[in-house]
Amino acid sequence: MPQSQRTYFETELDRIYHSEPLFRPEQYARVRRSKALMEEFYSDRIELDDLAKQAYMSRFHYVRVFQRMYGLTPRVYLRDLRISKAKELIKAGLPITRVCSEIGYQSMPTSSSVFKKCTGHTPKAYQHLQNSNRE
Repeated sequence: MPQSQRTYFETELDRIYHSEPLFRPEQYARVRRSKALMEEFYSDRIELDDLAKQAYMSRFHYVRVFQRMYGLTPRVYLRDLRISKAKELIKAGLPITRVCSEIGYQSMPTSSSVFKKCTGHTPKAYQHLQNSNRE
């Protein structure tokens, strides 16, 4: 019986699961370390070039490797991390202006628009939502 044709997708999955590892162990460790730095210093100004240098890669290669490892670009990962921390701080009852500076945004309008884009609510609306859920 003739073997059925394999699709490109099936061929690629086979190649991924049965080939060499995608990353060298030291490359994986360096990118993980840069991710840990983002998690620790999320409220500081973090430059992509600094993260890439820390991982001993060009900025373009670093973005590609990070995205392949985590499914997000470093910029999106940092943004999501900051928004997650903002939600925690809002739930804890901190004022919105303080939350903005605590998560590393210099401008309140920028922080507010990013928050709304990610959550669907402005920080103030999210705060009211959290307060109404407590009652």
